[in-house]
Amino acid sequence: MDERTNEKIYSKRVRAGKRTYFFDVKATRGNDFYLTLTESRRLPHGDGFTYDKQKMFLYKEDFGKFLEALQETIDYVKTELMPDTDFTQFDRPEAVADDLHTELKWE
Repeated sequence: MDERTNEKIYSKRVRAGKRTYFFDVKATRGNDFYLTLTESRRLPHGDGFTYDKQKMFLYKEDFGKFLEALQETIDYVKTELMPDTDFTQFDRPEAVADDLHTELKWE
């Protein structure tokens, strides 16, 4: 078996309250690359916690379409659904968000 099968090449973690998002680049046996997008949610379980994970795979031929649809959707929310919201309030460094121990919600 090729050593590069499912090898993690790059990873970016985004913490968001009780959720953490992982953006991972992985390699296939044929030296091709793809992304895995994982949402990990921390849930109470007994005296501790358990983690619920949802994973999505994104292949190179879909990168452009995915990025375009994501940007269009975000722009729609910002301009049509929530035009009076100051979204810069959510743009703060990860370390600051962790220190505040707060969670921003859209709900």
